[in-house]
This record gives sequence, structure tokens and C-alpha cells, in this order.
Amino acid sequence: MRCPYCNFLEDKVVDSRSSRDALVVRRRRECLKCRRRFTTYERQEEIPLMVIKKDNRRESFERQKVLNGIVKACEKRPISVAKMEELVDEIERSLRSRLERELASSEIGELVMKKLQDLDDVAYVRFASVYRQFKDITDFMKEVKGILK
Repeated sequence: MRCPYCNFLEDKVVDSRSSRDALVVRRRRECLKCRRRFTTYERQEEIPLMVIKKDNRRESFERQKVLNGIVKACEKRPISVAKMEELVDEIERSLRSRLERELASSEIGELVMKKLQDLDDVAYVRFASVYRQFKDITDFMKEVKGILK
């Protein structure tokens, strides 16, 4: 593993822990040259999920894209990064548990919205406004009224 600070290639593992669901191993490493510590995450290589976009293009599922959308929706909200990561883990686990290896981007978006609605109403409305491409305040108000019911 290359040190992110000095680019040296040798390090030692100081600590190693599995995540709650044992899908990810977190390792604390120490560079043997500069002695600075950094964290790496290891996850099992899996059969790739393919996402079918609205225009029928196919691309590989990228968990980071889901996380980026959730982080943007949760900006300035009292939600920890750990909670957002946990949410993405749940979403990815749910998607990978399906038999089909190709899924529509709309399925992912709906799943993210459901998880955000359970987590934080403001984050949900922010995500929904971008995902559903609200055209005006009427669309926005319909969504808010749906939450209030």
C-alpha cells in the first residue's frame, strides 16, 4: 500500500477490524518511512452490478456516486458521515442481494429516497427535488405535503 503522505511503498498494519456485517475490513497502517498513520478499507471483490440509465446506457454501479448524492442531501444536517456510510452499505447490500445483475437507475434512486425519508425529512426533500427534477414550487409543495401526511 502506498503511503498517501510520502508515497513510500512499505508499511505495517497497526490495527485491523471488521465492520459490523463483516463485509469490510478496516486497517490502520503506519508508513515505515515517515511514520504517519493512515486507514485503508478492504472489501471483497464482487460480480459487478450494471446500472441501466434513463437513456439505456449501461455503466458499472459506483457506491461513491450514491454516497456523494447522500452527502449532498445531508449537507448541514445533524447526520454523521458514519451514518451516511451505513446507509450506503444498506443500499448496496440490498441491491447485491437481488438475483438480477442489471438494475435501472430509478430503482437505486427510489431506494435512496426511501432510506433518506426514514432518516431525515429535509435530506429526503433535497434528494427528491434533484432526483425527481422538480420544475417549480408546486412539485416541491406536493412532496412536502406528502411528508406531512
